[in-house]
Amino acid sequence: MAGFRSLARQVRDPRNDLALRRYSLRKCLERFAPYGHRATWDHLCSRAGFDPEDRSPEPARLTAALDELEEARAVWLAYETQFAERRRKEKHDGLRRPGTVDDWHRLTWGGFGVAWCDDPMVHPSEPLAEVLNRLIAALEREPGTACPVCTGTALRWEHDLAHEPSSGPVCTHCGIVVPRPVLTPASLAGAWRARVLVSA
Repeated sequence: MAGFRSLARQVRDPRNDLALRRYSLRKCLERFAPYGHRATWDHLCSRAGFDPEDRSPEPARLTAALDELEEARAVWLAYETQFAERRRKEKHDGLRRPGTVDDWHRLTWGGFGVAWCDDPMVHPSEPLAEVLNRLIAALEREPGTACPVCTGTALRWEHDLAHEPSSGPVCTHCGIVVPRPVLTPASLAGAWRARVLVSA
């Protein structure tokens, strides 16, 4: 099974036909897709300027989409390295019990679904790396009351999500499932109440 870097080389190789290059870009999303496979694909196509169903997009557009994905992946891999170093130090210092950020991180190892968007057509429009930097910054500070990506405060608790955790607070503006550790208990309760009001 080809890894991310091998697939990225196939996307960039001008000797490959466009169908293979597009296919290789799609396969990259099996290794790293912050919004989930379908939402990340929709995002990349939108930002690079080609239709998700286009079977032979311009090579420059494929490369632009790959560039954005690689930049975001570099941000996430750097965070994972820092996270692993912090956990090693904590274990060395006798702190064996993981916190809520650690529980969340375990579900997103490798970067798949870091900012899960259950509706593949609703996702942030900013560059992926910028979104991940905002999310990481929120994970490293005290919990807040808003979505760390778009600063929206309209959060609603959703059930039966197609990703773990299977329920959680969803930002009604940018569409991400907001990681619970970045929100205060009052914000989580408010998201739950919003869900109940909508359902009633």
